[in-house]
Amino acid sequence: MAAPVEKKVTAASAATYLGSTGLLASLAAAQGNAELVGFLPDAVAPFILAVIPTAIAFVSGWAAKHSPRIHA
Repeated sequence: MAAPVEKKVTAASAATYLGSTGLLASLAAAQGNAELVGFLPDAVAPFILAVIPTAIAFVSGWAAKHSPRIHA
């Protein structure tokens, strides 16, 4: 069974997704020529592209070693 996911990893992934979506949406609006995602509908492309850095952040956070917790 997979190890449980810590809340900080989930929060970092959500923040990465929201930040990436906002950045990509503003870039698409400013540039107007997104050949990379030309096959996707304009409204969907930022959300699809935002999954890539989100997945990277999630896997990185999950795989990173964390300091052990000291229970008092």
